[in-house]
Amino acid sequence: MKDEILKKYEKAGQVLVDVMDKAKNKVKIGAPLLDLAEFVENTIREEGAQPAFPCNISRNDEAAHATPSAKDISVFGKDMVKLDIGVQVDGYIADAAVTVDLSDNADLVEASRKALLSAIEIVHAGINTAEIGAAIESTIEGFGYKPVANLTGHGLARWDHHASPPVPNKSVLHGVVLKEGDIIAIEPFATNGAGYVSESRTAEIYGMDTPKPVRLPAARKLLKEIEGYKMLPFAKRWLPQPRLDFVLNQLERSGIMHSYPVLKDDAGGLVSQAEHTVIVEKEGCRIITK
Repeated sequence: MKDEILKKYEKAGQVLVDVMDKAKNKVKIGAPLLDLAEFVENTIREEGAQPAFPCNISRNDEAAHATPSAKDISVFGKDMVKLDIGVQVDGYIADAAVTVDLSDNADLVEASRKALLSAIEIVHAGINTAEIGAAIESTIEGFGYKPVANLTGHGLARWDHHASPPVPNKSVLHGVVLKEGDIIAIEPFATNGAGYVSESRTAEIYGMDTPKPVRLPAARKLLKEIEGYKMLPFAKRWLPQPRLDFVLNQLERSGIMHSYPVLKDDAGGLVSQAEHTVIVEKEGCRIITK
């Protein structure tokens, strides 16, 4: 990897660490979710980077893709809170998540945290991602919980926060052999529920698919607004609000854009999450979000 690219990944990681340290202390009963999301995203910008995706604040049975709407008035209760933050510098991304537990379920939080550490310990150039999945599954099951089988970690590439290879959270028959210089986000999810998630009807996050010419003036204006995000996800609350839902629906039906519905455990169980971004090295890996 070229030094200038590595420095951008490292800066993204450094900004993320600083923002995460500040943000997790703001997860308190009675605190508004929207205030936290805006704090995270604005602090990233103030520190000379940009959000790689909207601040995800997923609670309880929500595993991923939850972010407040522009008019959200909800506050934290006795929740299991997953705080997932992405930072990009010139398109080079760092991605990390922690679980802040307000629900008195410390063992479930520890299950995903220890699974992440178990995975990181065995990462090196030449390892198959199937081995990483097996280590994550074994650790989580050792706590008496289930990994979320249909969520995975992922590679990170420029302007692509879900690149190859997928990094499974359970044992699989076939994986991918990691190479020196690969950048991956490892993110175990542990649950006391079904171990599978499904899409809900709620979506506040969108992303581009294939840009195409559009007739509707409002759609052309919106595409101009979001062109700076390239292929990275963005929040509805980042955009001008008049007729926004109508325009987004039109663009989604045209295959220009897609939504990221909130993902929830199929049995309504609590879900915990832990995540770091690592650079694969010959004899191990280097964490850039720690």
